Amino acid sequence: VQLVESGGGLVQPGGSLRLSCAASGFRIAFYNMGWARQVPGKGLDWVSGIYNGGSTYYAASVKGRFTISRDAAKNTMYLQMNSLNPEDTAVYYCARPVGNFYGAIEYRGEGTLVTVSS
Repeated sequence: VQLVESGGGLVQPGGSLRLSCAASGFRIAFYNMGWARQVPGKGLDWVSGIYNGGSTYYAASVKGRFTISRDAAKNTMYLQMNSLNPEDTAVYYCARPVGNFYGAIEYRGEGTLVTVSS
């Protein structure tokens, strides 16, 4: 199992970024998959997820601003992030949970840094 994130970077407040997660070794459409983020010195928090059936989960802090999606043919998951603010600054990880998006992570990538700053 391998998860590779891309798309992070520096963006101004109010800006947008799209993160990508390329998966190999399994089919993402068969599993719950999501994005978690970590601010230095704090724990890892689930931000968004997509269930194998297609329904989605969003943390309250990002609902209405972030959109998760997947392309089964490309075995890739995405996170479109709009209206970014400095509180969104973190390392974002593509991850496969043990179960749902309230518990442990089974697999995750190396992460991609998102910095929101003017």
